[in-house]
Amino acid sequence: MFAALIPFPDIRPEIFAIDIGGFTLALRWYALAYIGGIIIGWRMILRALKTPRLWPANTAPMTPQHMEDLLTWIIVGVIVGGRLGFVLFYQPAYYLSNPSQIPMVWQGGMAFHGGFLGVVVAVWAYSWRHGLITASVADALALATPVGLMLGRIANFINNELWGRATDAPWGVAFPGDHAQNCPDVMGLCARHPSQLYEAALEGVILGSILIVLVWRRGWLKTPWQTTGLFFAGYGVSRFIVEFFRQADAQFISFDNPMGYVIGSGNLGLSMGQLLSLPMVLIGVGLIIWARRRAATPQ
Repeated sequence: MFAALIPFPDIRPEIFAIDIGGFTLALRWYALAYIGGIIIGWRMILRALKTPRLWPANTAPMTPQHMEDLLTWIIVGVIVGGRLGFVLFYQPAYYLSNPSQIPMVWQGGMAFHGGFLGVVVAVWAYSWRHGLITASVADALALATPVGLMLGRIANFINNELWGRATDAPWGVAFPGDHAQNCPDVMGLCARHPSQLYEAALEGVILGSILIVLVWRRGWLKTPWQTTGLFFAGYGVSRFIVEFFRQADAQFISFDNPMGYVIGSGNLGLSMGQLLSLPMVLIGVGLIIWARRRAATPQ
C-alpha cells in the first residue's frame, strides 16, 4: 500500500476524428510521433550535410536528394522489419498458425529490434546501389534517430500501452483498464512504472543529447562507424535498464514465470527485450573500438 499515485492524464489516442459518410478519418498521436520524428530527424541530417567540417575529409557523404530518397527505403525497412521482428521474436507460434495475419500491421504488433534490422538492411542496400559510404550514412541516421524514439515512447504512453511493472513508488501511474492482480493499489487503482517515459528520457533525451554534443563539439562523424557504435550501445544499455521496470509481454508470463523471463529466473533472469539488447551493446562497443583503431592506423 502506498500514499499517492498519478492518475492517467485525460488524453485520447486520437488527436481528432472526423466522420465522413460512415468512414472515420482520425489522426493519432502515434502517427504524429512517426511523422514528427521523421521530419525532425531529416532536418537534423540536412543540417549536418550542409556542414562539411563535420565529415571525413570535410566532405558530406551524400546530397540532400539522396537523403530524401533514402527516407522511403527507411520507412519500408521500419514497417517490414518491425512487423517481422514482432512475428519472429514474440509470437512465432501464433503467426505460423495464422500466416494471413502477418501483413495486418494495423492490428498492432511491431518490434523495435526488428524495425532496427530492417533499417540496417535498407541503408546497406541503398548505399550499395548508389555508391555511398555506408558508414557515414549510418552515422548520419544514428544522430537523428533518438528524437524519433523519444516521440514514439511518449506516444506509447498516450496510447496506454507497454505498461511498466507494478510499483508502490509515488510516481506510479494508474493506467486505465488495468485490472491486474497482486498489484499495489490506492482506492482500487493499480499503479505502474511509466516505463514508456523512462525510455523516452534514456533513449531520446539523454542518448540524443550525448550524440549531438559529440558530433557537433567533438567531431565524432570524422571517424566512420563511431557514432553508429555509440547509438547501438546507448540504445542497448537504455533498453536493458528499462526492462527492469517494464511489464513483460503477456505471452511470456505464466504462473511459474510471473516476471516473464525468457532465460533464467529471479535476479538473474533476462526478458526478451534484454536478450535482444545485449548483442546491440556488444556490437556497439566493438564498432567504437574498431573505428578508433582503424582511424589511428596509417592508411
